Amino acid sequence: MDRKALTRAYKETPRPMGVYRIRNTVNGRSLVASSVDLPAILNRHKAALGFGSHSNKELQKDWNELGPEAFAFEVLDTLTPSDKPGYKPADDLRALEAMWIEKLSPAEDLGYDPTPKRPG
Repeated sequence: MDRKALTRAYKETPRPMGVYRIRNTVNGRSLVASSVDLPAILNRHKAALGFGSHSNKELQKDWNELGPEAFAFEVLDTLTPSDKPGYKPADDLRALEAMWIEKLSPAEDLGYDPTPKRPG
């Protein structure tokens, strides 16, 4: 396969979407969120943390103090997209994320989110 064909095949391959968690294995704190492209968002978080520029200051502080080996990047759930024309996964992802947030309660002292997210 030539380079153009490989690039086209990559772009046409659906990316796994769903809910992920960044878990501090030392203190148990977590960040739970969703994305339409799980591999890309996890890489983005790792890069931002590695460069010291993550938008979540508490997460960045713990990363700086404990190091990357103290964190687990986990896919909690994946969403199978509907085959209906024009399907937009945003509402389904929000519902799935809300379910996991309720289940894991990653807010306040258990998480990196300052307040719990509410469905809706």
